[in-house]
Amino acid sequence: MELTFAHWMYLIGTLVIIGTMLFRQNVVVPSILVTFLVGWIFSGSFTFGLQTIFNASLVAAGELFNIFLIIAIMTALLHSLKSLGTDEQMITPFQRIMKNGHISFWVIVFVTYAISLFFWPTPAVPLVGALLIPVAVRAGLPPIGAAIAISLAGQGMALSSDYIIQIAPTLTATAAAVEIHTVADRGFVLSIITGTVAIVLAYILIRKHIQKPSIDHLHIWEKTEQTNEDLKEELNNQQQKSKYSLLFAILVPATFLSVIAYMVLAKFVTSIPSIEGGTGAALIGGASVLLLIAASTFRNVRTSLSNVSDNLVKGFLFAFKAMGPVIPIAGFFFVGSGELSAKIFGTGSEETPSFLFDLILAGQNFIPESAFIAGFGILLIGMITGLDGSGFSGLPLVGALSGALSDSVGVDAATLAAIGQMGSIWVGGGTLIAWSSLVAVAGFAKVPVMELVRKSFIPVVLGLIISTFIGLWIF
Repeated sequence: MELTFAHWMYLIGTLVIIGTMLFRQNVVVPSILVTFLVGWIFSGSFTFGLQTIFNASLVAAGELFNIFLIIAIMTALLHSLKSLGTDEQMITPFQRIMKNGHISFWVIVFVTYAISLFFWPTPAVPLVGALLIPVAVRAGLPPIGAAIAISLAGQGMALSSDYIIQIAPTLTATAAAVEIHTVADRGFVLSIITGTVAIVLAYILIRKHIQKPSIDHLHIWEKTEQTNEDLKEELNNQQQKSKYSLLFAILVPATFLSVIAYMVLAKFVTSIPSIEGGTGAALIGGASVLLLIAASTFRNVRTSLSNVSDNLVKGFLFAFKAMGPVIPIAGFFFVGSGELSAKIFGTGSEETPSFLFDLILAGQNFIPESAFIAGFGILLIGMITGLDGSGFSGLPLVGALSGALSDSVGVDAATLAAIGQMGSIWVGGGTLIAWSSLVAVAGFAKVPVMELVRKSFIPVVLGLIISTFIGLWIF
């Protein structure tokens, strides 16, 4: 297909968005403006360009609403569990086994990963930070070691795969036009490889700084300037134990583990209906709603109906605050996909250009047909898009590029998409970017955020390089 001015405008817009990310600026406004320009140039109508802004966001919102819904449900459940004191009850047993700094490091890794996998790192940071970091410091683990364990296990390994809630793989796979479960499965494997390399290497680097258990470590640490006192005080105010807290501390993990077991069995047992696409997230979401209702009922039967409603409202507020900016960004990159751009422009799929794919096709003669160059190129682009500090805004870009590049370089689109997802979230999700949620981790551990970035840099980058090599080799 012959490239038109609209194609070149789309290319310029993509470069502008990447450049904006490099300067650590928000990319929502550039995404909206270039969406308008592409629609205007494509149709030749100024009013159609204005309509394209709205239609692109509308189509993106429709494609991504399942993501907003699962975030809202899980956040509502967490608020309900906090009202019972269940969140603290679930973590208390781990405090008893943190006998020294070495055990404490791995306990923090395990607990943070488990909580972040089901609830995202946002609630995991204050929970682990307030309840386990003081115990770990007393056991001899340096505060920077506790901060590294939290960030690499939560914002790195758990968030980069997002295997349970599947928000990240849905964003990436939708833009790449591949099956969600394929990206999710490969992303999970790559996240484990990256996380294992990064966490083991980080442990080796801080191991010599671990000291013998002493209450003096805790006294010295407590005298450090408190940078997140308000957040900790808010957490403590929310935790009022109920007599049913232990019941739900057992019931909630047991329910989720049962769902996971069912999903795993469905992959290998033919008699069990397979769980593919968004059905896994739907299963988790449905179970979470029932747990939400049960927790609200046990808290107070008389106010249970209003409590469920209030917690769902809080969940939706958080969901749109966290993911709302992704909609116009995804809208722009959806314009580059033929099937989705047809919905945006209101034209037939055959007569609607696929801007991104057409550009890749036109430039394929200049693209080295090397799987490793393509894989590491997508990884680098993912890491660049993570510079905005969110980790998620670049997923539509790496997904779309993966789908466009796959045929010309001979690598499966799902593999490239999973690699790009690793780069974007490991960098921007909160392990290497000081202006991301890493600030909260550093605040709870009372360590300089830039020191945390420096200590994490080599382990994370090496983990990403190794996982990319292995991913291109086995998939």
